[in-house]
Amino acid sequence: MSQMLKSSGAMGAATLTSRVLGMVREMAYAGFMGVGWVADAFFMAFMVPNLFRRLLGEGALTAAFIPIFKEKEKLAGEKEMWRASNAVVSGLLAGSALLILLGLAGVSVAIAYGRQELNGATNFTDETLLMLQLLRVMLPYLLLVCLAAICMGMLNARGHFFVPAMGSTMLNLVMIASVWWLAPQFGANLEQQVFALAIGVVVAGLAQAAFQMPLLHREGFRYQWVTPWSDPTVRRVAIQMVPALLGVAAFQINVLVTQSMAFWFEKGIVSSFNTAVRLMELPQGVFGISLATYLLPTLSGLAAEKKFPEFRATLAQGLGYLVFINLLASVLLLVEAEPIVRLLFERGKFDASATLRASAALACLAPGLVAFSMVNILARAFYALGDTKTPMLISVFCLMINVLFAAALIWRFKQGGLGAANTLSAVCNVALLLFALRKKLARLELASLRASLRSLLIAGALAGGTAWGALWFWETRLGHDTLPMKIGEVFAPMTLATLVYFGVAHWLKISYAHEFTALLGKRLSRLRR
Repeated sequence: MSQMLKSSGAMGAATLTSRVLGMVREMAYAGFMGVGWVADAFFMAFMVPNLFRRLLGEGALTAAFIPIFKEKEKLAGEKEMWRASNAVVSGLLAGSALLILLGLAGVSVAIAYGRQELNGATNFTDETLLMLQLLRVMLPYLLLVCLAAICMGMLNARGHFFVPAMGSTMLNLVMIASVWWLAPQFGANLEQQVFALAIGVVVAGLAQAAFQMPLLHREGFRYQWVTPWSDPTVRRVAIQMVPALLGVAAFQINVLVTQSMAFWFEKGIVSSFNTAVRLMELPQGVFGISLATYLLPTLSGLAAEKKFPEFRATLAQGLGYLVFINLLASVLLLVEAEPIVRLLFERGKFDASATLRASAALACLAPGLVAFSMVNILARAFYALGDTKTPMLISVFCLMINVLFAAALIWRFKQGGLGAANTLSAVCNVALLLFALRKKLARLELASLRASLRSLLIAGALAGGTAWGALWFWETRLGHDTLPMKIGEVFAPMTLATLVYFGVAHWLKISYAHEFTALLGKRLSRLRR
C-alpha cells in the first residue's frame, strides 16, 4: 500500500504540474482562438497526432512493451533486456517514419483535390482545407511521440515515474510559447497565426523525448540499431499492440469518432467539447493515469512470477484508492462545471455563451470520471496477464455503443450529448471488463471495496450537497464579477466539500481515507523535520 501510494503520488505530483501547465495551454488556446471555425480546424487536426500520444504514451505501446521488458529483466538478464529494447525502438522508428510518409502523401493529395474548383466553388470548405493543412504540419509528431513513449515505458519499468511524467511539462511549456511568442510572427490574421501552434506541437514532441534521455542513459540504455524485421521480441510487441490500440484507449477512440461526427454537424461543438475533455483529464491524469502507470509494471512482475494472490490484492487496492479519490473529483466537476470553465477560460474570444456550452459538456462527462479511470487500470491488468484480445473485443463493442449514443443525443443536446454518450459507454466498458477479469482470475477479491461503496456514496452525496449549497450562497450573495470573486466561487465550495468528504469518510471508518491521511501526515512530518 505504502509503495503504491508513494510511487503513484510522486508521479501524480509531476502529472499535476504537467496538467496545470496543460490547463494554462488550453486557456491560452481559448483566448487566442475562441470556439470558432479556426479552433475547430486546429483541434480536429491535432486530434490525430494527439490520439497517437495517448495510445502510445498512455496506452498500447507501454501496455504491450512493459510486461515483456519486465519478463526479460527477471528471466533473461539486463544484457538481453537492453538488446530487446533496441530492437523494439528500431522497429518503432522505422514503422513511424513509414506511417508519416504515407500520411503526408495522402493529406497532400486530399489538399490538392480539395482546392480544385467545381461550379465556382472548391471541393472542400475553407474549414476542411485548413484542418488538412494543419494536420500535414503536425504529422512528424507521430515519430517523436513514439520515441517519448518507449523511453517512458523503459523508465517506468525500471522504477522511475517522476521524470517520465515531467516530460509532459516540457511539451506544454513549448506549446504555450508557440501561442505567446511564435504566433505573432506568422501574420496578422488567425488563419495564418494558427500554423505557429502546429509547429509548436512538433517542437514540443522533440522536447518531451529529449528530456528523458539523460536518466535513461544513466540506467544503462545505449541505442544501437537492431534489425527489427525478424526479431522475436519485436514480433511479440507488435502482436500485443494491435489489439491493445483499442483495448486501453477506448475513451480516446470514442472522442475521435464522436468529435468527427460533431465536426460536420455544427460549428463550435468540437472546440466546446474539447475544453470539457481537457478539464476532465486533470483529475483523471493526476491520479487515475498515475496509478495505472504504476500498476502495469508491478502487476506484470507479479504475473511473471505467478504470484496471483498478490496480483489480485494489488489490483483491488489500486481500484479502491482510485474510486475514493476520483469520486470526490467527479462530484466537484459536476457541481462546479460552470464556475470552473468561467474562471479558467472566459476571456478573449471565449465569451459567456462559450462557457455555457463547455460547462454543459463537462457536467455530462463528470459522472463518468471513475469509470474512465477504471478502464485504464482494468485493461492494464489484462495486459499484465498477457491477454490483449479480451479488452480489445470489449472496447470495440463499447465503441459501437458510444457511436449509437452520440448519434442519438447530439441532435438535441449537442456537446452535452457527446459527454453523456462517453459516460454511458465507459460504464458499460467497466462492467464488461470486471466480468471478464473475474472469469479469468476465478475471483477478484473486491470485498473491501464493495463493503466501502455505500459509505463512499454517502460521503460523496454529502460533499456534493455542501458544494452546491456553498456555490448557491456565493452566487446569490457575492457574484463573480471580478477575478477574486471567480476564484472564490470555485475554491470556497471545493474546499468545504473536500473537508466534508474526508470528515465523513473518517467517521464512517473508510480505510482508504485513513491510509491517505496517514501518508499525508508522514510527508508533512518529514517536511517539518
